[in-house]
Amino acid sequence: MDTGRREFFRTSTVAVAAALAGLGMAARVAEALPVMRVSGSRLRATVKYPIPAADSVQIDKANEVILVRWEKQVYAFSLSCPHQNTALRWSEPDKRFICPKHKSNYTPTGGFIEGRATRGMDRLSITKAGAEVAVDVEQVYKEDENAAEWKAAVVAV
Repeated sequence: MDTGRREFFRTSTVAVAAALAGLGMAARVAEALPVMRVSGSRLRATVKYPIPAADSVQIDKANEVILVRWEKQVYAFSLSCPHQNTALRWSEPDKRFICPKHKSNYTPTGGFIEGRATRGMDRLSITKAGAEVAVDVEQVYKEDENAAEWKAAVVAV
């Protein structure tokens, strides 16, 4: 699928969701809309994504990136749980990430809540570039090893 088709489908999905919300869609159905599968464009170790328009979780399995917009901040995380590298899942009702293997739980900002893991989710280097964010998938910050960089790996929107 070329970039033009991807953009068309992404824009169409947003438009349909907005139209359904305007028509009074049931709250439980609307809650399922913020999680989307995305695929960013990759140039070497950098992947660019459009800045999400609202609080949401986007998962890019191909690049193993979780992109989160939460309370006017955008974060990029490694898809893997820091405990044993199992792919994390988003629980919309609980507003948290969960590791399905050992039940570790994380906040939307990647902070550790409970479980077998001993630290927060791994953050990736992220910068704002106009209407996009650029994520360096090779620059990983671990909360227990790079605390200052881990805290700084966020962009305001």
